[in-house]
Amino acid sequence: MADVFALPESGTREREAHAAKLREFELRRKIRQVVVPTDDGKVRQLLRQLGEPVTLFGEREMERRERLKRIIAQRDGELDLDLPTTEQTLVEEVAVQKLFYTEGPDELRTARLALTRYSLLRAKARLLGAKRRREDPGALQASASAQSAAADAVRTIVQQSSELGDTRPISHCQFSPDGACLAACGWGGALTLWSVPACVRQWTAPTPSEAPRLTGVAWHPAAAPGQLTHGSSPGAAAAEPSSTTVVSLASAASDGLIRTLEGHTERLGRLAFHPLGQHLATASFDTTWRLWDVETGLNLLEQEGHSRAVYGVAFHPDGSLVGSAGLDAYGRIWDCRTGRSVLLLEGHVKQLLSIDFSPNGHHVATGSEDHTAKVWDLRKRGCLYTLPAHTSLLSTVRWERTAGHYLLTAGYDCVAKLWNGRDFTLLKALAGHEGKVMGADVSPTGDHLVATVSYDRTIKMWAPEKLPPVLPPP
Repeated sequence: MADVFALPESGTREREAHAAKLREFELRRKIRQVVVPTDDGKVRQLLRQLGEPVTLFGEREMERRERLKRIIAQRDGELDLDLPTTEQTLVEEVAVQKLFYTEGPDELRTARLALTRYSLLRAKARLLGAKRRREDPGALQASASAQSAAADAVRTIVQQSSELGDTRPISHCQFSPDGACLAACGWGGALTLWSVPACVRQWTAPTPSEAPRLTGVAWHPAAAPGQLTHGSSPGAAAAEPSSTTVVSLASAASDGLIRTLEGHTERLGRLAFHPLGQHLATASFDTTWRLWDVETGLNLLEQEGHSRAVYGVAFHPDGSLVGSAGLDAYGRIWDCRTGRSVLLLEGHVKQLLSIDFSPNGHHVATGSEDHTAKVWDLRKRGCLYTLPAHTSLLSTVRWERTAGHYLLTAGYDCVAKLWNGRDFTLLKALAGHEGKVMGADVSPTGDHLVATVSYDRTIKMWAPEKLPPVLPPP
């Protein structure tokens, strides 16, 4: 008789599944009622008291706090912990959000005053020019014509020259302010200058016997050819957290090193000069970016704010803002005059590797490992457009330097692409490298000349087809 009234196996499984769902629902209700400290140090202390791991691999502060709440809810009635009340937690959150200032050196105050005077004058001139163009129908038409002409020229861009630039992959490149030459650096430790557009080697910086891996290069905004800056990181010791990294100020005019800037505790990413020319920003894997006085070599500011490494850094054309790209998948916009973070660029799902401001002053582009580039509008404080740019990570985003007519992106899919700065349609794909494109730049002279450097150790120059290829002299 017992077998007659036995439930079928499927019905038993359904009852067990239903009971499990009810238990999970009840657990979630208890979790919502649990109040735990917001301070991460206190959260770790409570986990230690409970005999639980203080942290798990890859776990962040919020995830650790949620794990603690779940553990307390699961052991309901078995614990004797001194947990805060809801009112105490609110007081803690207000205290955490309270703004505080850290006193800096007198040199930082002097630098910020100089940056303020410089940026206000530049911003005033830019805004007056934009107002005149908006009120003048002829100026609007001329701007639209210039945009269309630039797009037409970009569509005709072809490869003009290609040279083997190093014995190892080339990591970064940048045109000089006058567009007369290109600086390139790579993993082999060579810093070289190349003629434009013939791509003939003009100068190679002296390198030590154990050449460091160079990660970035930047020109002084008022430099004559030969005055530039590069960042380096120890090659063999790059994995050692204690190994220091160095920024070197080099000049072809003096045929060597001018000054070194030391202070970062882990290897460097990119670097950029402030438009004023007196200050340099460097990004590092120590989760900070730093501001340096170029003349004295003094570290004026060590800026925290990213939870992981900072890889890219760029200045607003007015000199008022600086943008940082972090491997925590966030970009941040900082006010150079106060040191405050004024805007969080949140939207990428993987780490950021590049950031650049448009000459129009209100657009900023970011490139990410999620294969996309995003264009952000500073006026709307949000994302304006997302470009599904590449099939691999983006190593570089770079605006056309005169008016932001187009955006250059380069990726590890061995291709660089040019996008219309008005509607963000694809204008041209520059395919030719056999390895991932690690760096790219647009000439500041408005002649639509593009340079790309690659893991295949080559430097390629691209220009509109009407420009005949320039061969090196015999």
